[in-house]
Amino acid sequence: MSENTPAGRLPVVVVGAGPIGLAAAAHLIEQDIDPLVLEAGPTAGTAVREWAHVRLFSPWAEVVDPAAEKLLAPTGWVRPDGAAYPSGGDWAELYLQPLADVLDMGAPPAEGWGRVRYGAKVTGVARAGRDRIVDSGRDEQPFTVHVEYTDGREERVLARAVIDASGTWSTPNPLGANGVPALGERAANGRVSYRIPDLKDPAVRARYAGKRTAVVGTGASAFTALAYLADLATDEPGTHAVWVLRRGITGSTYGGGEADQLPARGALGLRAKKAVQDGHASALTGFRTAAVETDGEQLVLVDEGGHRSEPVDQVVVLTGLRPDLSFLSEVRLGLDERLQAPVALAPLIDPNQHSCGTVYPHGANELAHPEKDVYLVGMKSYGRAPTFLAMTGYEQVRSVAAALAGDHEAAARVELTLPETGVCGGAGLFDQPDADQADGGGCCSVPAAPQVLSIGLGTPTAAPSGCC
Repeated sequence: MSENTPAGRLPVVVVGAGPIGLAAAAHLIEQDIDPLVLEAGPTAGTAVREWAHVRLFSPWAEVVDPAAEKLLAPTGWVRPDGAAYPSGGDWAELYLQPLADVLDMGAPPAEGWGRVRYGAKVTGVARAGRDRIVDSGRDEQPFTVHVEYTDGREERVLARAVIDASGTWSTPNPLGANGVPALGERAANGRVSYRIPDLKDPAVRARYAGKRTAVVGTGASAFTALAYLADLATDEPGTHAVWVLRRGITGSTYGGGEADQLPARGALGLRAKKAVQDGHASALTGFRTAAVETDGEQLVLVDEGGHRSEPVDQVVVLTGLRPDLSFLSEVRLGLDERLQAPVALAPLIDPNQHSCGTVYPHGANELAHPEKDVYLVGMKSYGRAPTFLAMTGYEQVRSVAAALAGDHEAAARVELTLPETGVCGGAGLFDQPDADQADGGGCCSVPAAPQVLSIGLGTPTAAPSGCC
């Protein structure tokens, strides 16, 4: 694996020891291809452990990869109850770490290296001796993967292919509605968080108990934060959430509800709705944050029109994630200019076109780039699009491993059926006024000016039900 390693023995480098990266390694082994997993953190599932307190909305039956389970079975590992819902901590401790340990023990002993390396941050990927400009002999060259270790060492690893499963956890979207940090956002960082708060941690609980917290976002993470704060409010008087939405309130704001084929996902939205109806949260709609200002010991959000929120003590920003593409600058990626997802995949997941949580199962063909044998998989393959399921990633890496093994028939085969959200329909105008209805009464439209709604958000009078 050094620069003197014969080309025929080069591994496929997998970036990230999360659920999709480890599944990729398992599928590569099934195809008789040696993987090398490089994980920047100290353990398997480092990112997952950072939301250990959050429960998944997919049960165990849907978050264990089949090829991974085959590797684990000889060790006596038994999958937990398939109908139970693991927390992030459960997923990491009971599945991801055992899988990484099995992968590591199975490494060829003559190589003198394990299949999983921790504290190994990938800082660059390129073709050996070729920057992104050079065409000559490009596809015949192996990849050089530049790695920095926590002890300060640096190394270049040769690889026959690169599967980037590093996810998007480390690069959350900012508070600013235009995609860049709001004015004053960085200065207020001590009171601005980009994670769902772990209210079982006494130090974290103290930050939110009896306080007013702005929760910015409209996805499952925001629903979870609202539900957690509502639970806290029953024990700690004065605890209140201000839910900040860029759009108006419609029938689909809370997700699929009982129509969602993942019941736990639908239940999240219903819990958020109940938090509002019980008075533990109020909603500030049509608010696109442009600045954060201090008001004594509190913060005030200011939107693009100069409207101001009520003062709050904390801000929780849950507006999605984005991929870190910096270490891939010397390979030729074909990415959609909006989503930063592979161009063939982007139309399937574009929230400007649809609001469905379902995506047609896809694999190596949709994930291919102009640079041969480079694949972005898992959350990173979705770029800035939301609603990713572990099952989707497992199907991706099954297909990619088959393609790298030369089995293009298996790579093209679809072996997955995904559950539906129960919420479908064009949502292309999800955060802008409908051009045909100047009063803002369009599909998932944004009100003409910010509005504060405190109860009964399931049937608001300020915004129509919309088509979603």
